Amino acid sequence: MPASILDTTQPPSLSEEAYRRIEDMIVTRILPPGSMISENQLADDLKCGRTPVREALQRLKLEGFVEIHPRRGAQVTTVDAGKQLELLEVRRSLEDLMVRLAAERASRAQRDRMTVLAAEILKAADDPVMSRYFAANREIHLLCAAATQNAMLARTIGVIHGLSRRFWYTYIEDERRSEAASLHSTVLTAIATGDKNAASQGATALLDFLERLTRLAIERKL
Repeated sequence: MPASILDTTQPPSLSEEAYRRIEDMIVTRILPPGSMISENQLADDLKCGRTPVREALQRLKLEGFVEIHPRRGAQVTTVDAGKQLELLEVRRSLEDLMVRLAAERASRAQRDRMTVLAAEILKAADDPVMSRYFAANREIHLLCAAATQNAMLARTIGVIHGLSRRFWYTYIEDERRSEAASLHSTVLTAIATGDKNAASQGATALLDFLERLTRLAIERKL
């Protein structure tokens, strides 16, 4: 378990940093679905050795972001809207557990940061630079997971959050960001104040919203 998952104040390892940056490149479609990934090119782009890149790609394979082909290298997987519904089924119970534990166990510093992020995600939703919103969204996910003080939960839900961000970037229109930001902000505020029931209710509302958008995305594809 990388230390950064449970302690967001610690700098990530080279492998963890490579993982985060490559995942972000896949989520934001800098590396589009179906594209082949060159370890050498990524190592040059990320200014690191091939070993951290190779370790990151193996982790991304386990999480469903890439496929590894012998003698050909890694290939970015496609985004399946139907599988997103399956993902949300799993995410519901884990998200509820996460926010309840976070509300109980978060440190003072984590609660203070959540309060800051509750305001930042609202501002980021109105920023035309989409990367600001996704940076805030990623930090929210990492911080809430870390606040549970449960390494297994943090790792498991971290994968789900990453796949959800990828789906959002691919299918959801910009105008829905404000609504999503408001829902995230509500959950963060509840966790920061230690109100686990309000956090749970907020998480349910957020997942209901994501499920509606997913079903709309599937309908548009039919």
